[in-house]
Amino acid sequence: MDTQAPSALSSIDLQIQWSRLISIMDEADIAMLQSAFSTIVSDSRDYAVILLDSQARSIAQAQVCVPAFTTSLPVAARTMLAEYPPETLSPGDVLITNDPWICHGHLPDFYVIIPLFHDGEIVAYYAAAAHMSDIGGRLDELIARDVFEEGLRVPPSKLYEAGVPNRQLFRIIESNVRHPRLVLGDVGAMVGAGKVVADRCAEFIADYGPRAIDMVGAEILTRSEAAMRKAIADLPDGVYRKTVDADGFHEPVTIALKLTIAGDTLEMDFEGSSPQREGASINCVYNVTHAHSIFALKCALAPELPNNEGLYSPISTVAPLGSVLNARFPAPVKARSMTSFHLHTAIFGAMVDIIPDQVQAAAGSFWVMACTGTDDEGESFAIHVLPNGGTGAVSYADGQPTMSYPGQGTITPAEIIENRGPMLVTERSLRADSGGAGRRRGGLGQTIRLTTLGSASARVTLRADKVTHPPTGLKGGGLGGAGRVELDGREFPLDPFILKPGQELALHLPGGGGFGDPADRDRDALKRDVDLGFVSETEASRTYGGF
Repeated sequence: MDTQAPSALSSIDLQIQWSRLISIMDEADIAMLQSAFSTIVSDSRDYAVILLDSQARSIAQAQVCVPAFTTSLPVAARTMLAEYPPETLSPGDVLITNDPWICHGHLPDFYVIIPLFHDGEIVAYYAAAAHMSDIGGRLDELIARDVFEEGLRVPPSKLYEAGVPNRQLFRIIESNVRHPRLVLGDVGAMVGAGKVVADRCAEFIADYGPRAIDMVGAEILTRSEAAMRKAIADLPDGVYRKTVDADGFHEPVTIALKLTIAGDTLEMDFEGSSPQREGASINCVYNVTHAHSIFALKCALAPELPNNEGLYSPISTVAPLGSVLNARFPAPVKARSMTSFHLHTAIFGAMVDIIPDQVQAAAGSFWVMACTGTDDEGESFAIHVLPNGGTGAVSYADGQPTMSYPGQGTITPAEIIENRGPMLVTERSLRADSGGAGRRRGGLGQTIRLTTLGSASARVTLRADKVTHPPTGLKGGGLGGAGRVELDGREFPLDPFILKPGQELALHLPGGGGFGDPADRDRDALKRDVDLGFVSETEASRTYGGF
């Protein structure tokens, strides 16, 4: 990667200008959040807005966005620009695709790329990703024979050309999704947030000059790469291994990692992982595997640096083609998080002996639930919820309860769930004893209970993970509490079902893994856990030895 700046910026100038670019993206984030239509975008925050330089390299991202998109969005942008070269683009053009092998691994994620012009030249790109509430295809989260069953696939296309909407493409999308108002509304929010970025970048250029974004971008990339190389070089050279088993679907999935550190470079090789699955939508494309692996390393080695592409240069990811971590087209991929959300467990497990204070135990996130149907007034509804379990503990702190990791989504509030459809949330509570035991306790999972109102039914689809393979601990830490789904008090399979009037659905989300020997837990901390109801007296006595 050529990251040489046209001219050097002082550290002060860089900090001022970089902070301003991040503020621009934060403003775009607010615009996206406030104008989105679906709960999965407006409340669960499953989206990202990112600024790319004129070479389509990521340099600034909003601070409360899904972090893994920072890796896959610029790669997708460059792929789209190979089909629509920059010299052929005009102001007002908007590129779009949701091809899983170009984007972030499954059809619901739409990517939008908008070139930003100054005096007829492209000076930057706005890039956005968002999870659509529906993309057609099967309602199942986990069952499909190939990607064609999973919904509409839009190849790289112009959604707008010189500001004029591609009405045929809009019609195709509208005709192939169950909730066109939500989907097209969210696409409009993605494009609208780009107008905010275009206006603010024009002001930035007015203050600092037409080459300013590329200049600060080159400095960001150069310095970030140097920081990551130093962080890697400070680690002992060697080969570190870890194997993790995950729930998969009907049979477990194995993630095998060989992590090699050599000087200031690091390679993650997933040779030996399970082959791609036929008939189960748990396969990952390479982009997803690389993105989720990179993010785990970024958290461990450069947690203070804002996300940008320079951080990735010293790191490579190897995943055999045809494996569950680099699936061949047209493998089913809709529920790829059932695999990718276990990558951090393998990476941190491989590195715990060399950087024990920089890694965390396995997290209990995340699940997906969609409730759709028609209310008593004949109005259709669609509600998406991304509930989270607890995060894993670290050497110096307990895990956080009900927090997303390695994503950064939030749960749809109970009030929104109840406002958007005939649903009633009867309970949201922390799960006692769900945090893995340890010197540092894992974060607690949660219990969510729902029912329908009136005579309405709701079609429910679920993606529940870490049910048969609960989150693991580190350095002697215990397992987090396994997930469980119940219907009217009885355990229930994960196939789509109808929640009928009077029935109660209960989601028991996993807790995070613990860190360190439970016998070493501070007795005052244990007593506080018992007093607060986080740990039962029985568990305190049996696992921790009492207080």
